[in-house]
Amino acid sequence: MIMNNMRPLILLSNDDGVRAKGLNELIDMLSPLGDILVMAPDSARSGAACSITSVIPLYYDIVEKRPGVRICACSGTPSDCVKLALEKEAVRRPDVVVSGINHGDNASVSVHYSGTMGAAFEGCMKGIPSVGFSLCDSAADADFSFAAPFVRAIVKRVLKTGLPAGVCLNVNIPKVKEDGCKGVRVCRMARGTWSSEWTEAGHPRGKEYFWLTGDFTNMEPECEDTDMWALAHGFVSVTPVAIDMTAYPAMSGLKDLELL
Repeated sequence: MIMNNMRPLILLSNDDGVRAKGLNELIDMLSPLGDILVMAPDSARSGAACSITSVIPLYYDIVEKRPGVRICACSGTPSDCVKLALEKEAVRRPDVVVSGINHGDNASVSVHYSGTMGAAFEGCMKGIPSVGFSLCDSAADADFSFAAPFVRAIVKRVLKTGLPAGVCLNVNIPKVKEDGCKGVRVCRMARGTWSSEWTEAGHPRGKEYFWLTGDFTNMEPECEDTDMWALAHGFVSVTPVAIDMTAYPAMSGLKDLELL
């Protein structure tokens, strides 16, 4: 929450890399709202989730500076990027961490694999209001223009009022057609699962290799309170996600373990 007249400091990251169109569109969308510090991977880190780099050193370079915008490319994961930016590049504590805009959705259980959300989770764990944005279009030249009003409105809202402690937002934006986006739905994660996740082929030198792919099954396609339903029906889905993953209702049923 902004408490003074200083322009907000907005820390941006992603998992598609510093040159990704979605990130650079995000810079343009949010520059009117505050000063921008970007620390993003130097190449794609999709699927990095909350992973960190612990066995090799990291490095980063400042790749661009202009009034109100400073862009850095880091050799690490999205979580590494946020950690490094907060300690080494941020002139003050950012008012918000924003990750994305991802090329491809991060709805339902995909949030657990998402490097986009990994950056948002890292900001949230540091006590900074954080939001991850994804567009349901994986194309490198995806059209992000229609997403701008929603992105700015959500970030403005977070800058003004903050978020509950330990909660960040997972925002997915549909790939709209002629009739445009229908609005915003605050919703829960749909229950779903991935299957047939590997494509196998023969290597010229004799070994088999496996390429990650997969088919997603939405287990509750008719439930109107889920992110998958919202996206399928042309709405932006906003899902609050908690850092504390404790299954509190299960605790009482496990109390007998304390007798061991």
